[in-house]
Amino acid sequence: MVLVALVAAGLVRGVGVQTFSIPSASMTPTLAPGDRVVALRAAALLDTVERGDVVVFDGRGSFIGSLPPDMFAQLGAWFGIGPRDVYYVKRVIGIGGDTVQCCDDAGRLLVNDRPIDEPYLAEPSRAASGTEFAVEVPPDRFWMMGDNRYDSTDSRALLGRPGGGMIREERIIGTVTGVE
Repeated sequence: MVLVALVAAGLVRGVGVQTFSIPSASMTPTLAPGDRVVALRAAALLDTVERGDVVVFDGRGSFIGSLPPDMFAQLGAWFGIGPRDVYYVKRVIGIGGDTVQCCDDAGRLLVNDRPIDEPYLAEPSRAASGTEFAVEVPPDRFWMMGDNRYDSTDSRALLGRPGGGMIREERIIGTVTGVE
């Protein structure tokens, strides 16, 4: 019975939901430090992550300078086993095929040459980014940004690194569906 319960619990975490703690102010006002978020894995598993989604992803090999996790570490991550300080929560701004750039004359981000509405920004009166950039998001990659743009380490910080700040699709753990 205990073994069946452990396997069932592992499957819920591995393919269902998992909780994560928010350690920084990079996603305020949407998420505050100390909030616990629930991430639904279905969107990542079914490749249905969309522009505007808030997602949890494994930062190894991109946001963290280490190599991406091997097969066993990746499997452990899906089941909540392993280090907890490798996960990031950010908003998907660009998906494969998009061009994302900062900024138009009004300080708004442009996605595919169109300004996007961002009511979730921490400082809506400021430009959407203090860093100018223009990127094309490759297939199976995502451009991520925090909602608190002036206090967020996100894809902009990785522009000069291999991968150019893009997060691989397989690094996505799940879509944030709620706060506990």
